Amino acid sequence: MTFSKDKILITGVAGLIGSHMARYLLAGGYRVIGIDNLSGGYLENVPDGIDFYLGELEDKKWVKGIFKRKKPDYVYHFAAYAAEGLSPFIRNFNYSNNLLGSVNVINECIKNDVKKIIFTSSMAVYGNGQLPFKEDQRPTPEDPYGISKYAVEMDLEQASKQFGLNYSIVRPHNVIGIRQNIWDKYRNVIGIWIRKVLNGENITIFGDGKQKRAFSNIKFLLEPMGRLLDEYNGQIFNIGSDKEYTLNEVAEILKEVATDFDCSPSIEHLEARHEV
Repeated sequence: MTFSKDKILITGVAGLIGSHMARYLLAGGYRVIGIDNLSGGYLENVPDGIDFYLGELEDKKWVKGIFKRKKPDYVYHFAAYAAEGLSPFIRNFNYSNNLLGSVNVINECIKNDVKKIIFTSSMAVYGNGQLPFKEDQRPTPEDPYGISKYAVEMDLEQASKQFGLNYSIVRPHNVIGIRQNIWDKYRNVIGIWIRKVLNGENITIFGDGKQKRAFSNIKFLLEPMGRLLDEYNGQIFNIGSDKEYTLNEVAEILKEVATDFDCSPSIEHLEARHEV
């Protein structure tokens, strides 16, 4: 393999998107540096062949040291605690992890002349806006998680205007795939249900289950995000599937698959809760 001279830093490299993107970039001949605190990802997800560093993005001094030593050319910033429904109850942690940690990364990108940062925001920035969501809509986030993501988007725009930092933003939608964390109780509905099935519990749905989601296979995100290294500076992209399923339909699919593993869960409806 011929290695590119470019070095790419990936935050959140032990998570679903980060671990897949690391493999994609390694296969393309890039040198990859990975950062993760392993709060939502797992060390076994990190591919061989990268320089991995365990640490917290909220630690400004530590982040500064990584950039000073490794001097990345590009940054993919995936690290976040994406528990949207939980975020109103963990406000301090949400903003420290998702906003202040991002600011530390952005600052070092500016100071170290990084060619570009690609940031994964969230569809949560739209709140209960007009469907279908379009990139030129004014975001109206309705929970602290969405607010923190939108704040980072605005900070990137300001950093570009004042310091010339190149950036692109991706708002992915319900990404699923191999190496997804199924042990987190507060995020990724399919992961939550898989864990319940494996533990012999029922599949639980808040409300009537008619709410719709479009789930996006991780393998279809990699090539588009790879193109952002050299294209579409200052632009924002929604990315995801256009095939919708009700949660009732998804639960029935999982129930059917579970029988192949000698599991027979029931579907249980709970009281509806506030959700975007």
